[in-house]
Amino acid sequence: MSERAAPPGKLVLIQALVNTVDLATGGDALDTPEGRAPFGLTEDTADSARELRESLRATLLAHAGHPPHRERVTPLGDLLARAPLVVTVDTADGSAALAPVDDGPLLSRIAAAVAEAVTAGTWNRLKACEATTCHWAYYDRSPAGRGRWCSMQVCGARAKMRRYRAKEA
Repeated sequence: MSERAAPPGKLVLIQALVNTVDLATGGDALDTPEGRAPFGLTEDTADSARELRESLRATLLAHAGHPPHRERVTPLGDLLARAPLVVTVDTADGSAALAPVDDGPLLSRIAAAVAEAVTAGTWNRLKACEATTCHWAYYDRSPAGRGRWCSMQVCGARAKMRRYRAKEA
């Protein structure tokens, strides 16, 4: 888990969804009503949310330059193409944005979050940790945008120690 600050805008929703599973223990928050509640999910919609979560994780791994370490997933673009969105225009300042048709479907809220992040230039900074037992979503605030781990104190330190020990052996 990361000690970093939350990502900007609606990327918080994407980060929260990706981080509903702990790969080290196998614990999945979407297995419980309490874990599904923040996303407006039911037991019946949890499987489609898991599919979306893993497609997002694969994309976030790609943002960090890492190949996915898990089974093949549905491409994120294929899932987002199913999301009903509308263009909204703010009458006060004339700004426009993509928004879900309503607040219900998680897929539409995720699609709107991706659209907002792409427009803001923040989408590629949301990444998944390189550690195969982690893959936690984090927002890369490093100046060069080359962060590799959710936490330098945990995942980064472990990776560096493994490399050091391999050189010493």
